[in-house]
Amino acid sequence: MLGPRVWSSVRQGLSRGLFRTVGAWASGEGKKVDIAGIYPPVTTPFTATAEVDYEKLEENLHKLGTFPFRGFVVQGSNGEFPFLTSSERLEVVSRVRQAMPKDKLLLAGSGCESTQATVEMTVSMAQVGADAAMVVTPCYYSGRMSSAALIHHYTKVADLSPIPVVLYSVPANTGLDLPVDAVVTLSQHPNIVGIKDSGGDVTRIGLIVHKTRRQDFQVLAGSAGFLLAGYAVGAVGGVCALANVLGAQVCQLERLCLTGQWEDAQKLQHRLIEPNTATKQLGLPLGKRGCLRPS
Repeated sequence: MLGPRVWSSVRQGLSRGLFRTVGAWASGEGKKVDIAGIYPPVTTPFTATAEVDYEKLEENLHKLGTFPFRGFVVQGSNGEFPFLTSSERLEVVSRVRQAMPKDKLLLAGSGCESTQATVEMTVSMAQVGADAAMVVTPCYYSGRMSSAALIHHYTKVADLSPIPVVLYSVPANTGLDLPVDAVVTLSQHPNIVGIKDSGGDVTRIGLIVHKTRRQDFQVLAGSAGFLLAGYAVGAVGGVCALANVLGAQVCQLERLCLTGQWEDAQKLQHRLIEPNTATKQLGLPLGKRGCLRPS
């Protein structure tokens, strides 16, 4: 069960955050928050003594703020959230919120292995400034993560979250794809607004778009490597690690797709595939605590 302090936070969040979102839908606006656009998944820099380097984090945010991104993702895989303490995760979100332009969306990764911990982290991240929670699939007991179990998990989180929830499927790291049937069911929840799909299966992305077309639900491609293909089958944007280093080019690819300049978009996509592959090979987390850091 959730502790008294968490329930108090949930009640406060429901009176504030959900009034802004769910309350607006109930009043007849009928729209969830729009997450369409390009987001760089912000890295977490560390000092030589393996502490979070907040000064460098803010410096990076100021540089990224010069590009026409829709917003920023923090505490995704690029943010190395498994290597951070709970207080560090919240402090990073707070610092990013303070440093980033006010008109940008902040999507914060709040996923934990248990439903209770995820609810607590989501509520806390809302309190420090997150606009939406990006919730990765719990995966330690992957063999038990059936569609029913995942639907139950995400429904409970979305019910108690004071901010909108974005599903996050990243099988390369979790070994678990969020099943399409679960995504379709969850897309009907009023506080679940979309999914970041990092699996790279464009057929799956297209199927999710097709099967959720009657819902107010959006799909973000999880890599610049298949961003054009994602747009072609109905994705509305992407969370792209490459945007941290080639922000202008990734945003240009977005513009070309949105304006139907598919031939130019294809040429640019081809040019971005190699550097995107390099970010995957060279940008792997080295491990804050040193367990994977080369000697």
